[in-house]
Amino acid sequence: MRNISEVLAEIDQINKQDPRREAYEGVDMPKEYVYSLRMTEMMDSHYPEADELLKIAARGQHIKRWVIPRDEYPMDRKGYLQWRTKLKLMHGQLLTEIMQRHGYSIAETKKVADLVAKKKLHTDENAQKLEDIVCLVFLKYYFDDFAKQHPEEKVVDILRKTWKKMSEKGKEMAMELKLSEGAQRLIGTALSS
Repeated sequence: MRNISEVLAEIDQINKQDPRREAYEGVDMPKEYVYSLRMTEMMDSHYPEADELLKIAARGQHIKRWVIPRDEYPMDRKGYLQWRTKLKLMHGQLLTEIMQRHGYSIAETKKVADLVAKKKLHTDENAQKLEDIVCLVFLKYYFDDFAKQHPEEKVVDILRKTWKKMSEKGKEMAMELKLSEGAQRLIGTALSS
């Protein structure tokens, strides 16, 4: 019999092994575990009607991501895309294995693997909801640090690309986030040009 609680617990158990650390509510915790909690919180807050497959995809979006470091690939766009492709395949495979152990069907595991691989974006409602949540989590928790590490022109370009990935509802939710003044300014620049 399928059990979402056991699936989420297993995802958490894996992500708690991340040696990289990040503060979460004042506590030093494993980075990908923090990311998975933020994804779940954002999903529950903005799409409380999400079905369990979407909840699993949100929680497992970056499962065990640290085992494939970005610096193992060329530091250009081609290298970035190769890295992302490898990650998506790994995330889908890990989630498939976990879900099968807990009674989910092949069709259900394929749906989750497709969600984390960003297949059918803009044509599948759940794929779009997941992408909205990915973008919201990035903007709320990771954007300011990202912006400090890159030239403004690149940051504005990334914001434009992020915005294009979001649904109209996702864009509305993004505008309601409490963001830093710098983030608000850069978003304004991205949307006005």
